[in-house]
Amino acid sequence: MTSVNTNYGALVALQSLNQTTKELAEVQNRVNTGLKVASAKDNGAVFAIAEGQRARVASIGAVMDGIDRATSVIDVGLSAGEAIGDILKQLKEKAVAAQATDLSTDQRAALQADFNALRNQIDQIANAATFNGSNLVNGGNMTGSSTQFDVLTSDGAGGGGGRYTLQGLAFDDGSGNFFSSAAQLDDATGLTIGADDALEFTITNGNETTTFTIDVEASDTIAQFVARVASASDGRVTASYDDQTGRISYSSSEQFTVTFTDGTDPADDSGFLDGTSGTTGTQMTVAVAPGSGSNELTVSGFDFRLGGASGQALNTVTAALNISTANGASAAVTAIDTALTALNRDLATMGAQSKALDVQKTFLGKLSDSIEAGIGNLVDADLAKESARLQALQVKQQLGAQALSIANSAPSIVLSFFR
Repeated sequence: MTSVNTNYGALVALQSLNQTTKELAEVQNRVNTGLKVASAKDNGAVFAIAEGQRARVASIGAVMDGIDRATSVIDVGLSAGEAIGDILKQLKEKAVAAQATDLSTDQRAALQADFNALRNQIDQIANAATFNGSNLVNGGNMTGSSTQFDVLTSDGAGGGGGRYTLQGLAFDDGSGNFFSSAAQLDDATGLTIGADDALEFTITNGNETTTFTIDVEASDTIAQFVARVASASDGRVTASYDDQTGRISYSSSEQFTVTFTDGTDPADDSGFLDGTSGTTGTQMTVAVAPGSGSNELTVSGFDFRLGGASGQALNTVTAALNISTANGASAAVTAIDTALTALNRDLATMGAQSKALDVQKTFLGKLSDSIEAGIGNLVDADLAKESARLQALQVKQQLGAQALSIANSAPSIVLSFFR
């Protein structure tokens, strides 16, 4: 039946043309973006997987940033240690020369002056070896133990229950005896804790940042302080105390920093609770992605200053060393040899830690690249295929437009019936 009211052929042609135009727009979008899955509406399941993996790549990037910072801290410490080693060699040279028995008083005085000038540079170098507020070679506020911090070396994917961790300095009585959790903070630290001393925790989760403050009270026991960390943060950060090591550890499933604020009543205890180098307002930060304990590398610090605590490299090299006599020079040589052996041991440890971080960073770089490639396989468009399809759809669209034009002209045949 021929009708001027309903043109079925034109309707079919129009539907076909609209479908072709829609497909053409999709292909053009893939060509423009290079993605076959650019949003959730393209393929919800694939988009969700890709977004999850992109988040993991970002997490790995944060891990690598944390490793870079830790490596820089170690490298600065190594440079300082090597410089101190060079000074020790020069000190030994002076001491060996002073062992000669034919030296005049003036000659011995000159050697002693050179010796003292070289020796005094050691503490300056150790104290200057700071990167981003961290110093691994000046001992900080140590009470006989080395400072240390944990650097997570993977994003913990598949590890389950990963944690960020920080470890503070050891609380001991100066003789290697650690305090129990029942000890008061002022007794355990040996410091006078002021009324306005506090720890500030900053938790970062994506774009959200939360800050909470814990007042440090001298009358608090270690156990009470540890409990208040969890209560003040609603459980987002927890603290624990190990009376076998004398250390408070802070832990969270979220990235966080700790800033110790040393008050003015008196200002003598900064850094003691958070393991920083002793400067008020210094942050101790673990800016890396969460992982299990097996994903952590502990970076140890040392005391390369003159006359450090027992067990530290330069414990035997003190300001009292005197090479103005042959016997004194001989004793100085022995002390310097002992220090050089201990220093080289500590430098080897730091070097091994730096190497371990380098190896892990290389692996993380390759892992990130592999994940990026996997994301590409899921969402990237095959541009050669899309280009061929684009041309085909363009031809199809032109044919559809011509078909619609022909279908639209069909009702005009009715006019011939009335001629």
